[in-house]
Amino acid sequence: MSLFERLKADAGPQWSDYTRHAFVQQLGAGTLPLSCFKHYLVQDYLFLIQFARAYALGVYKSPSVADMRQSLDGVKAILDDELDLHVEMCRSWGMERDMIEQAPEDTPTMAYTRFVLDAGMAGDLLDLQAALAPCVIGYAEIGARLAAEGCDTDGNPYARWIREYASEGYQELAKGFIAWLDGTAGQTLTEHRYPRVLSIFEKACRLESDFWQMGLNAKD
Repeated sequence: MSLFERLKADAGPQWSDYTRHAFVQQLGAGTLPLSCFKHYLVQDYLFLIQFARAYALGVYKSPSVADMRQSLDGVKAILDDELDLHVEMCRSWGMERDMIEQAPEDTPTMAYTRFVLDAGMAGDLLDLQAALAPCVIGYAEIGARLAAEGCDTDGNPYARWIREYASEGYQELAKGFIAWLDGTAGQTLTEHRYPRVLSIFEKACRLESDFWQMGLNAKD
């Protein structure tokens, strides 16, 4: 069993609350109010800026050049791909990049991003990976499930988002992250340390749920 599979099993309730949140279910059904999605998307853009910084911290925390390259790939995936997707979708509603970047961070955005950065600053690479994992891997699971359920049809206003996270490119990124997590665990994880890693993972899952709820709360 991979470390991720073990963490997912042991944090089952938190993982389910996150990946099957009402925001996700409504997004898949195409019934999510646009105001909720727009607020989420802007906040997710701001979130990803801090997430890129967390990956950059991973470069510093990496014990090997291979780990440094993996962290750098995470930075580049966000800066070169994910942020552009958000701008593309926001532009269709008349919002340009500078308007998004000037938006204030909502409280759940600040809470989640600072938690991830703090986990990395206070701990080592494995602690940072445990904080990053729910977002990276969870979005792949959500995207794949919604696509498999046929939610990515043109009739769904959020099909573009689903297709992005169901795409082969993003699925491979998530698989690569799992392999990277397992590689780090093989070098540094002990049974004595596992509860700490699980706690970080569980907290990140709860903060993901809070992030979805923030979007739901933004109804007109």
